[in-house]
Amino acid sequence: MASASSPDVLRAPLVVEFPFTRSLGPVQSAFLTGLRERTVLGVRAVDGRTLVPPVEYDPVTADELRDLVEVAPTGTVTTWAWNHEPRRGQPLGTPFAWVLVRLDGADTALLHALDAPGPDAVRTGMRVRVRWAVERVGAITDIACFEPYEGKEAGPQPEPHTGEFENPVTGIVASARLDYTYSPGRAQSAYLHALAERKTVGERCPACHKVYVPPRGACPTCGLATTERVEVGPRGTVTTYCIVNIKAKNLDIEVPYVYAHIALDGADLALHARIAGIPCDEVRMGLRVEPVWTEGGRHPDHYRPTGEPDADYDTYKELV
Repeated sequence: MASASSPDVLRAPLVVEFPFTRSLGPVQSAFLTGLRERTVLGVRAVDGRTLVPPVEYDPVTADELRDLVEVAPTGTVTTWAWNHEPRRGQPLGTPFAWVLVRLDGADTALLHALDAPGPDAVRTGMRVRVRWAVERVGAITDIACFEPYEGKEAGPQPEPHTGEFENPVTGIVASARLDYTYSPGRAQSAYLHALAERKTVGERCPACHKVYVPPRGACPTCGLATTERVEVGPRGTVTTYCIVNIKAKNLDIEVPYVYAHIALDGADLALHARIAGIPCDEVRMGLRVEPVWTEGGRHPDHYRPTGEPDADYDTYKELV
């Protein structure tokens, strides 16, 4: 939708989200499995310090670390910051404090949430303890949060631990998500408006005269603003390409398919788009293509061969 303050500049809510899957080595496996069993493990560094959370390699010497120890579920706040407005997926749904907690027996601090009635109830040096989640699966969220604790500091010496548990956690899937409002700015808003009219518009640099598509609002070489709009294409030349064999989530395109960089006629920058209407193994550099629009589409659905002879390499070599 258009901005109320500037109807020519577009704005849209966007979400970038993907699952991050990783396998666990013996140290991280023991740490997360231990949380499932209400046990907090650290690892002994070369210099004798106990690191919590544990790491697999010494941060100073890079030596491999395997000497696991159990530390107490109680500790001391070393620093904190109040979170007035919790966001989706954060440990607590009400305002809370982000705290670094040095657990009893540890020499480093663990970052987590502290459930407190307000910022006046939080201070550096306060004593806290782990509040365990009711259902634990072998993740950092097995620590639901920390809560204030009136007890004294436990003994300074952590106890050795084998790190062995039944049914150890061997891998995790962490969801990464970013919600934000994107505004493409003046130049790209004009580009998108033109696409809605089935035109492709770039902008020319006043110094080097290169035509950038999509436009950037400024020439990256000369550093000058670009305001002169130039219609390019609609036909173009494939400068390079790849064959996609892995189907993307929520993308209704059957694999394999070809994704290519296309230098539109009159442009000095290649854009990327899908190639269809030709077998994947017949797509090649220099192939001449044209856009294919779908009914109501705001951008070309794909590009297809025009039937023209291939472009000479010298005509597009600077755009590869």
